[in-house]
Amino acid sequence: MTNVDADPTRWTTGLYAPVEQEVTATDLPVRGTLPPELDGRYLRNGPNPVGAAPEGGQHWFTGAGMVHGVRLRDGRAEWYRNRYVRSGGVTDVLGEPDRGGPLHDGSRGPANTNVVGIGGRTFAIVEAGSFPIELDDELETIASSDFGGTLRTSFSAHPKRDPATGLLHTMTYYWPEESVHYVVVGPDATVVHDAAIPVGGRPMVHDTAITETRVLVLDLPCTFSMDDAGAGAPLPYRWEAGRPARVGVLPLGGSADDVVWCSVDPCYVFHPLNAHDLPDGRIEAFVVRHPKMFDTDRLGPNEGAPTLERWVIDPASGTVKEERLDDRSQEFPRVPDALVGRPARYGYTVGFDVAHGTTSALYKHDVTRDTSEVRSFGPTAMAGEAVFVPRDGATAEDDGYLLTLVTDAADERSALHVLSAHDVGGDPVAVVDLPQRVPLGFHGNWIPTGA
Repeated sequence: MTNVDADPTRWTTGLYAPVEQEVTATDLPVRGTLPPELDGRYLRNGPNPVGAAPEGGQHWFTGAGMVHGVRLRDGRAEWYRNRYVRSGGVTDVLGEPDRGGPLHDGSRGPANTNVVGIGGRTFAIVEAGSFPIELDDELETIASSDFGGTLRTSFSAHPKRDPATGLLHTMTYYWPEESVHYVVVGPDATVVHDAAIPVGGRPMVHDTAITETRVLVLDLPCTFSMDDAGAGAPLPYRWEAGRPARVGVLPLGGSADDVVWCSVDPCYVFHPLNAHDLPDGRIEAFVVRHPKMFDTDRLGPNEGAPTLERWVIDPASGTVKEERLDDRSQEFPRVPDALVGRPARYGYTVGFDVAHGTTSALYKHDVTRDTSEVRSFGPTAMAGEAVFVPRDGATAEDDGYLLTLVTDAADERSALHVLSAHDVGGDPVAVVDLPQRVPLGFHGNWIPTGA
């Protein structure tokens, strides 16, 4: 069954249309005043198909990766750059030599979902296939990387960094295996732990959440379809009605023998906001919950509004208590990096129109009081994921800045907005105007100088 209301071209047209030129612009115009403590690079990754789009439409999650970056220092926006991540398909189309590096199962596919800093290096990353692809500080591709021979599985688009140890905890998957892998990467970009966890199927496990002591496995009923793969589907995952939905809980550094499974109502979660331990052994998690995934629309998330939910996960009873906190459609949740796995009062999401793939307002949620503040960027403006950067000397959780890319459909111009996290509805602290439109995309991070 196909959702007849879904435009099959929506991920390659309008504000999602790819940009063809790789641009370098220096001394960018700034409206307002950039805080001097913003010394680093704001980077964001997303699909930017190279070559002709396939007939019948492009899946949102496929296509070459392109990283966009803005370098801030000493109150100046020194440069903007956008560069294709040179996976095999990109170099073939551009007529360039392969950048080399190790392959995972022979794949040199796109790394188009996130971009992270690990051990002073920069990596474009994706789930379920290719190894990470290393970039230099100016976003030129170096080569694919298996972290010095220590990564033996596919990787993830969402490693969760434990602020106490610097370890990155991930859940990875790959279609031939009926297991997911719990992979831990050290601060020096080497794998220090890899535990296979049998799940009795091939689920899509996009993300995870950690607490101070535990990590979660989201085993939800969106699974690999051999029939779809045989038919040439660009992303052969679909809703598997009747498959139980569950959340696995295991200790940090644990193995399959340690997993305790807890049942949850059927749904799909791309992104948890955060999770933390409760004193009685339960876990409180906040997630963006989709009713299902890739059932009526196989080209992107479009199965009903994704909503912000509170889950209380009880390993003792094997159950999850679910509570809706906000029924507005939203996605791309973030908390400050220093509070990953810890109690956090505030979280940030972006309004998301699933039918058209457009984003709108920025939401600041107070999950302690179950309230929220809203910032609109205007009737034609679309905002991306918001990344929190603390202010020097900050004493409050929201004493810092939110960095987000905003594109206005009226003139197809993009800008990096720097907002006060304490006053999301107020005037921007600064706006950096960019020389071209940045297509709506996925995830990124603030990478301080020297990190």
